[in-house]
Amino acid sequence: MPATAAYAPPLSRILQWLVVVLAVRLGVMLLVVQGADLAGDEAYYWDWGRRPDWGYYSKPPMIGWMMAAIGWLTGHAEWGIRAAALLLGTGMLAVTWRLARDLFGGSVAGLATLLVLLTPGNAGLCLLLTIDAPLLLAWTLALWLYWRAAALPASWTRWAALGLVIGFGCLSKQMMLVFPLLMVVHAALSPEDRPLLRNTRYWTAILLGLLFMLPVLKWNQEHGWITLEHTRHHFDTQSLTWSRWLGRLGENVGLQALIYTPVLFVALVLVLWRGLGAFRTLSRPERFLWLFSAPALACFALLALRQRINPNWPAAFFVPAVILTARWLLQAPQDGWRRWTLRTAAVLAALIHLALVITMSTGLQSIGKVASLRGWKEAGAQADAFLAKLPRRDHTFVMALGHRYHAAWMSFYMPSHPRLYRWEPSGTPQSQYEVWPGPEERIGDDALILDPTPGDGMLLPAEVKDAFQHVARIGTISIPLGADQRTFGVYHAQRLKTWKAIRPQASPAEAACCPP
Repeated sequence: MPATAAYAPPLSRILQWLVVVLAVRLGVMLLVVQGADLAGDEAYYWDWGRRPDWGYYSKPPMIGWMMAAIGWLTGHAEWGIRAAALLLGTGMLAVTWRLARDLFGGSVAGLATLLVLLTPGNAGLCLLLTIDAPLLLAWTLALWLYWRAAALPASWTRWAALGLVIGFGCLSKQMMLVFPLLMVVHAALSPEDRPLLRNTRYWTAILLGLLFMLPVLKWNQEHGWITLEHTRHHFDTQSLTWSRWLGRLGENVGLQALIYTPVLFVALVLVLWRGLGAFRTLSRPERFLWLFSAPALACFALLALRQRINPNWPAAFFVPAVILTARWLLQAPQDGWRRWTLRTAAVLAALIHLALVITMSTGLQSIGKVASLRGWKEAGAQADAFLAKLPRRDHTFVMALGHRYHAAWMSFYMPSHPRLYRWEPSGTPQSQYEVWPGPEERIGDDALILDPTPGDGMLLPAEVKDAFQHVARIGTISIPLGADQRTFGVYHAQRLKTWKAIRPQASPAEAACCPP
């Protein structure tokens, strides 16, 4: 798959692109901070960061550690969380450019970086801090370090650096565990790299990366393998009619095409398919990228035949696929493909950023999903005012009912940042709030209870109400959101008598906690 020297922007041009996009996204980020509160997952992970540990209900610990560091550095400011996402996403772009340049030179590096930069997926990565931001940085950096280590297999330094990055990625998201497996697949199927299988440094890098998971595994063992159990539920399936099955399959494909732009997505599929038929004739760099993308993406395509997949799951495997596609697009006969791929991506990127600017600066803030990200500052301030008026403030805890996001948002946006507890009606762990000790550690204390259930009557569930000596409704939190409003019933519950613990590590003897 030889490439021409067409479209070869110099390094200065690449840096200009990165600086311009960084500046534009910095402006959009500041506008988003002004027009919307944190996303539910961001607030949830922030709450994890206040209690750093080796694991959490659904994820490895890196996102919690990062939130802890951001909170310490910025005083728990929204802009700190969003700025971290922007830096991680931009760092991933810089490593993508370096990897593509080492593989194919500046021509492919420029186009590949631009293609990644223009995807809606990268825009989201730079605006919202989730576990995908550190994962994609670690994955791309690991690809580059692996290529460099394979080029100088006697270098302990390069292999050690690769092992550390693999470890960082494994602590960020479980998907990074696939990287060592793909290393073995690559070495086995690439004739030039097969000697790596006999290289002690190669296996040391893999072992070093996987050693980072030992404390995480120990934490999970101590907590009833809660993360593994949560991950397993992602693969639960149900019987579907043919029409619903086709609809779900179309949804999976459509979301990926939107995230990576339609023309680029079609080009990706064509390039990976052509690579399968021409695998023996691929160059060593092409084979490297194909093996780190096509097999995993094929597995996700098959998985999509049986269930809905989250669109971010295969994100890491698209990075090498985009670089390989940029290589193909630079071939002379593909000039039309290149033009339309760039045009479509540029138009979609411009529309997305323009839509964000319009939405965050007009009354559209109060419509749809955006409305769910507004009003939490005001709600938190009102909740804190209720808390400050209670007679036993030093012996009063805060508890939220409803979705885990309610507890996370209130915890972040109440100025006092209290430790919030959450009531889970199922009696089984459904979030990190059930992994942590619950109100059973506050026997004898009062509670401020926040209930998102609409209505004016005494609507607290009997299980909650009966756990206290006395419960009274003391007010309502109501935040107008355009034609709608956010409402919480506020209750003062006195003297907690008993509480059933549902933490995963709790033994039958510890399942209930009663006063002495």
